[in-house]
Amino acid sequence: MKMIAIHHSNGGFHPRWIEYCKRNAIPFKLVDCFANDLISQLEGCHALMWHHSQNDPKALIAAKPILFAIEHAGIKVFPDFRTNWHFDDKLGQKYLLEALGVPMAPSWVFFNKQEALHWSEHTTYPKVFKLRGGAGSANVKLVKNRYQAAKLIKKAFGRGFPNYDKWESFRERFRKWKLGKTDFVDVLKGAARFAKSPDFARIAGRERGYVYFQEFMPNNDHDIRIIVIGDKAFAIKRMVRKNDFRASGSGNIRYEKANFREEWVKMAFQINEKIKAQSLALDYVFKDGKPLVVEISYGFAPEGYDSCVGYWDRNLNWYEGPIDPYGWMVDLAISHRNV
Repeated sequence: MKMIAIHHSNGGFHPRWIEYCKRNAIPFKLVDCFANDLISQLEGCHALMWHHSQNDPKALIAAKPILFAIEHAGIKVFPDFRTNWHFDDKLGQKYLLEALGVPMAPSWVFFNKQEALHWSEHTTYPKVFKLRGGAGSANVKLVKNRYQAAKLIKKAFGRGFPNYDKWESFRERFRKWKLGKTDFVDVLKGAARFAKSPDFARIAGRERGYVYFQEFMPNNDHDIRIIVIGDKAFAIKRMVRKNDFRASGSGNIRYEKANFREEWVKMAFQINEKIKAQSLALDYVFKDGKPLVVEISYGFAPEGYDSCVGYWDRNLNWYEGPIDPYGWMVDLAISHRNV
């Protein structure tokens, strides 16, 4: 049987990939994707699997070029180029979704300060301001008027924005502690980051030279995330935070099948037929009852999906019971097809 290389890490998908391989007697070896001799480590391997995160400072520098290089050499990788190039890049996602004709929330990007200011004086509000990167609703703000928009635009073309918002991160940790979703040590870690930003933020530097806005969709008390992996899809419903408009990262999740319509799942499969990603998470908000994509990703936090109650196949047949999307990823890696 074909050997799979798995990047050695204690987090993300890696432990679940390893568990699946052991359970199903699938040969694998652990490798270090940051090692100078990675190519030698991959000798005899059919595929390389690496769940890299936007919060890993070394992966910010190395993950995409390394995976692209390995794939270019004829070794199968997860995530591959079509799955990975737009990860944590909302600007790339905007142009990709528009080019493919995907129904999406209208968005505007400017690389010129005066053009952005002119637009801000004539558009309607509210709008949603986003930085290019960030997960769990990080770096996302509601802009209520042209004065707030102008302030953000001037900052975007001036000193720019840090990739890590210390105050927002602290408030979010405190919110989750009050809800019993984290411990007080996590709050203290947030307080410590006022003195020292996390490594990934210092490596990524400040975001400047562009500004990105998205249309605000009112009357949404939740969003829907549908994840397609190969011929299977599963979903969660994320409720917005109290006195907020953001759902991603809220931790308030609904799993029951009754929360999801088959046409939303069908749409997710259709979108991925165009993108051809190995794993595609689509975030929907709604306008007049119609789903609009706001963001996409290949990765997700596994713990938020352990309570999913089933999945759909490409023909929209429903299968009740526990899901194992990490095993589906391994199966893709050892198969002859990508999606």
